[in-house]
Parts: sequence; C-alpha cells; structure tokens
Amino acid sequence: MPQISKRPLSRIIYERIFKIFIEVIVDIKDKKESEDFLKDFLTPTERIMLAKRLTIAILLSKNYDYDTIHKVLHVSNTTISSVNNYIKFSGEGYRKVIDKFLKKEAIKDLLSSIVEDVASLGSIGGKGSYVWKTVKKIVQENKRKKPF
Repeated sequence: MPQISKRPLSRIIYERIFKIFIEVIVDIKDKKESEDFLKDFLTPTERIMLAKRLTIAILLSKNYDYDTIHKVLHVSNTTISSVNNYIKFSGEGYRKVIDKFLKKEAIKDLLSSIVEDVASLGSIGGKGSYVWKTVKKIVQENKRKKPF
C-alpha cells in the first residue's frame, strides 16, 4: 500500500501541489505521452492498483457481480465494495470518466457490428466474396478477444 508522511501538509501547500498535478495531467496531449508519464511517475504497484480500481468501477457499471470481478481481477470483496460505495455516493468524477469510456466502447461495438453485418452480406458470393469472408472472420475473432 502507498505510504504518505505522518506529518500532514498545510492546506495551502496541499491545494497548490494538487493544482500543479492537475495542470500536468491536463497538459498531456496523447496516449504515448500519458503512458510514458505514468510509467515514470507511478510505481508498478500503484499502476496496478489504480488500473484495478478503474476496471472494478467499469465492470460494476456493466452490472458484473462481485464474484466475477473478484475472480478476474484478484481483488477482495472489500475493495470492490469500497469502489462501489464511492461511485454510488460521492464519485461524480468517477462516473463521468466511466460514462465517457462506456460511450466510446458502445460506439466501437456498434461500428464493429455494422462491419460484421456488411461483411456477412458481402460473403454470400460473387466477386470479392473471399475478401468479405476474411473481414468477417477478423471481426469475429476480435469479438472473442474481449477479456470480460
């Protein structure tokens, strides 16, 4: 578990350093830059801890049960419960980020579904049907790769 000093910061110092932290996060421009920053900034344990917390929140939003989340992520029911309570009672920021992620995922799923439907139509026969069969196969394989 991450350690913090037993000597608390003054409120003014805390607010200032948190503001700096937020400015740095907001100024990150792309995935590669954010990945590089987080790999340098967080320890491996902190990265895993934060990624698991976010994934718990996403899975709870998708109505996965505690037992499934516990088995997939190897987290305790207490951890799942604390994330769930935070989201339900005070996690406005959590909810906004998760909703944005789920909307992107829904759009990707919709587009994938459209491509699969078009590929199915194209694979019935005729000129270029082999290409469409290949496209359909690729789309179906990508669907199966989803871990959850």
